[in-house]
Amino acid sequence: MAMDKKAGTLAAFLCFLCWVSSGSIASRLGFSLTWKVVLVAQVFCWIWQFIGHGVFEKRAPALLDNISQAFLMAPFFVLLEVLQKVYGYEPYPGFHASVLAKIAANRKEWEAKKQKKHS
Repeated sequence: MAMDKKAGTLAAFLCFLCWVSSGSIASRLGFSLTWKVVLVAQVFCWIWQFIGHGVFEKRAPALLDNISQAFLMAPFFVLLEVLQKVYGYEPYPGFHASVLAKIAANRKEWEAKKQKKHS
């Protein structure tokens, strides 16, 4: 598997910025308050992720299918989606079209399985 060097470099830079800024915030707030803020933010975001998947997608989040993919690859996928939507970026020509085709095929398969369960 080959990873995109440009987007990967940007992702690494963003991780570094998050690490530095979180350290700065933690040193200002103190350990006790920092953990409370982090815990509240995590609980809030996880709850809304599950609500969003249940209400809008009507399916379980990918976290329940493949936990490593959800934590390791999904953030990179979201970064690529943002880069594509905002800047029209593609790691290689036709990347976005191939991703959309795979999504459509997976969705069609998922809907067929869902239909089969209900009949």
